[in-house]
Amino acid sequence: MENTQRVKIKADVMWAYLDKPNDMSQKYQVDLCNLSDPAVKAIEEMGIAVRQKEDKGYFITCKSSNPIRAFDSDGDVLEGITIGNGSKAVAMISSYSWNWKGKEGVSPSLRKLVIDELVSYEGEPVEEADDDEIL
Repeated sequence: MENTQRVKIKADVMWAYLDKPNDMSQKYQVDLCNLSDPAVKAIEEMGIAVRQKEDKGYFITCKSSNPIRAFDSDGDVLEGITIGNGSKAVAMISSYSWNWKGKEGVSPSLRKLVIDELVSYEGEPVEEADDDEIL
């Protein structure tokens, strides 16, 4: 059941799988990282667990069965762009309760994602090997 309470937060975006499912979870998902103390407090008050990692600070992972749309600051949908780690965003978050196979909890629901500063994802460069280096 979805909660009607919503909170607007600033976050750094990491591991944005917005238009293709993540291989491990089989869901569309995004990590919202480096959350401020007031954002952490507001999210926890909704019953959502906030995690912490050295490279992400305080963060939450929002998952969906459907593709996640991201918008630019003008309100236009970002299409055909892979959002890279370190992009800056404002996100509207709500929560929903779930019960599955005897377990229950509260998870974040990403209502809207606006990218303020885009860091384009560039795949790792492929190194060329000289013919002399081939084993």
